[in-house]
Amino acid sequence: MARETGNIKLKAARQHAGYASQQALVDALARAGLDLGITDAEVSLRQVRRWESPTPPWPHATHQRLLEHTLGLPMDQLGFTPPWGAPTERASSPVRAAQGAAMPLPLPSPGNGTQPASIALDYANVTRSHRRLYWRVQPPTIRAAVAEHARLGLQLLSEMSGAPQQTLASALAESLLLVGRIDFFDLRQPDDAESRFVEALQAAGAADSQLLGSAILAHSAFVPGWAGEREGAAERLRAARVYARRAEGVPAQFTAWLHAVEAECETRCGKHREALKAIGRGEEALGEGADAALPEWFDWFSPVRLAAFKGNTQLKAGHLPQARETLLQALAQLSDEARKQRTVVLGDLAAVEAAEGNPEAACARAIEALDQLAVTWYAAGMERLRDLRRSMDQWSDLDCVMELDNRLYEWRTTVNALQR
Repeated sequence: MARETGNIKLKAARQHAGYASQQALVDALARAGLDLGITDAEVSLRQVRRWESPTPPWPHATHQRLLEHTLGLPMDQLGFTPPWGAPTERASSPVRAAQGAAMPLPLPSPGNGTQPASIALDYANVTRSHRRLYWRVQPPTIRAAVAEHARLGLQLLSEMSGAPQQTLASALAESLLLVGRIDFFDLRQPDDAESRFVEALQAAGAADSQLLGSAILAHSAFVPGWAGEREGAAERLRAARVYARRAEGVPAQFTAWLHAVEAECETRCGKHREALKAIGRGEEALGEGADAALPEWFDWFSPVRLAAFKGNTQLKAGHLPQARETLLQALAQLSDEARKQRTVVLGDLAAVEAAEGNPEAACARAIEALDQLAVTWYAAGMERLRDLRRSMDQWSDLDCVMELDNRLYEWRTTVNALQR
């Protein structure tokens, strides 16, 4: 397969923002012009093609404003270099101000090859270790380590060339994806996660890894999906499927995960029938027989995780007996390593009990989840428990609910929640 060329930073940012085609970006820039009151800076399809070429020209000032407004990134992270030299940090940029402490990761052009090829393998080995540590180490601690590892990877990338640079870029993309996952699922910081996913997609482009690019785009769909923005989530999932089709030998389990992501987003947007259909397609994908080997980095999904997705969807759709059965089966099959997923499943089981008018059973499941959260914090799990408690106000005077409140608002849990 030919390696993708051109301004991969701009292309990645465009696709991540939900503009699958260059014409879609042209239309979005036209709308941005109306929003910003810019009437004298029309952008043509030909212009966008030039911007995505291997040698993109430096855009005019008004075009820069439109691009930054539409894509949410500064010019250097969109693949442009000013004619007066290398890009510099612009503290006055509204995009940079909005990003706050976001880690700038402008990807380099082909490096100078000063580092030996073994460096890429050494870097990938550390990435592999972080992947395993994620499931046990507290989120802020592992995030700090992985983020610094990503900074190192960016520096090394500029000192590599050829196949070793591609290997290192793939490991860098995985590290950035992991930071984004921690930001979104563990710490519930979607804006930071959004920036990391863009950077991860740029690194995956440098590695020419279509399947990893698909995984990054699918993760990015959670951001609008959890915010109830159905069209934005659908556009990113559409792009993720395009990338997956371009990959060679896509595992059925990966395809099933894409359906599970769709189901989660549809559920969050209140489209329960569509979500259940997506779950059904995921189950069909898993039952198709012969399968390609899973990539080593694809460690966040399995058939039991699909069952957990299904149970949550059944719960939200009001299919309570089916949800209880599905979730109990998923809980029984979760491995000891799946501590974070266990809190989510326990929270959903508690919600089933509450919805069926069993506050004592709901509280018992919720306290099980809190016991697990005391070992490994997971913001997505705590979010389930907060939703549960809001649904139980009618039973606030019961002893079991007051005990649940005591656990929800004990010192350690409260400080964790405020910090996140």
